[in-house]
Amino acid sequence: MMTKRYFTALGAFFVLALGIAACGSSVPGNSVANVGGNPITAQAFNHWMFVAAKSQAAQSPGQPVIVPTDPPQFNQCIANVRKQIPSLAKTAAKTLRADCQNLFTSLSSQVMDFLIKAYWYQAEAHKDNISVADSTVLKAFNTAKSQQFSTPAQYTAFLTQTGQTQNDILFRFRINEVFKQLLAKQGSKVTPAAIQSYYTSHLSQFSTPETRDLRIVLTKTAAQANAAKQALSKGQSWAAVAKKYSTDAATKNKGGALLGVVKGQQDAALDTAAFGAAANQVLGPVKGQFGYYIVEVTKIHAARRQTLAQATAVIRQTLTSQKQTAGQTAVDAAAKKHWLGQTTCRSGYAMADCSGYKAPKTSTSTTPTATTG
Repeated sequence: MMTKRYFTALGAFFVLALGIAACGSSVPGNSVANVGGNPITAQAFNHWMFVAAKSQAAQSPGQPVIVPTDPPQFNQCIANVRKQIPSLAKTAAKTLRADCQNLFTSLSSQVMDFLIKAYWYQAEAHKDNISVADSTVLKAFNTAKSQQFSTPAQYTAFLTQTGQTQNDILFRFRINEVFKQLLAKQGSKVTPAAIQSYYTSHLSQFSTPETRDLRIVLTKTAAQANAAKQALSKGQSWAAVAKKYSTDAATKNKGGALLGVVKGQQDAALDTAAFGAAANQVLGPVKGQFGYYIVEVTKIHAARRQTLAQATAVIRQTLTSQKQTAGQTAVDAAAKKHWLGQTTCRSGYAMADCSGYKAPKTSTSTTPTATTG
């Protein structure tokens, strides 16, 4: 599994030109963005729009792959919709154009986020003198490939199904290794002191309260309760007595058995009686909210608490996860701080990773038919 979610579906076939300082901020005519002098080409963008569209279509079997890569008119997208979705062949171009625009907005934000952040992480690593050897990337790739694919044919089929190339996959792993190195600089070691502190402040998380197994008979009147108690004292079974006298539907056909009761769960009067009694004593009648109880505690399960040693593995996993999340946030914040100002996007492709971006006002309109299939 990749460290960051956007590396699970997308990769790239370009590597950052490390001359970060040699940069103009304008976007070349054949590109959709410029990150510190490194262009994101329209070719790369269109490729990953195709990958993203295939991924989205795969979530709804039978849905065609529509790739809206010709804004703002989307003439090719409209033609593809009409060709691949016969039921929309006669739909007005204006409607389909809106469909294509919505689909473009949805997919392009994902693609631009991946492509831009791929540059940001490489640039951040270069700034911090972090390098990732080809052998490291290849080792990670081969390990994952052997775990996920039994035969070369399965891997080839995966590439075809996702629209990716071998170079895309390798780059995806390279970015992941770069990110792991950036994350490692944030520090992820969990100390014994941190484990002890977490344990002390979360004792309830590692404790199981006392529980009691009961047998009860619930009646409407005290006289009925006394009759049930007298029957038990004469040797009649709880099964027979509960079936004859009890009004509690949940237990009357189970010998009155009420198992694993935690203090505070039952009618207050029953709760007080049950948790104040010794085992194997028949008590009652006890007047409660729903009638009169005859009750016997059949077994007491003592409260338990895991020791620090027993809880350590779970605590370490929890704290490691927390540190990783915090580290990812810190890496992203640093990358954004250092490179957002040097990320210029072409109009129509701009999103949150682009300098000067302002989110459009939210719309209440529904998603058009062509984008939902």
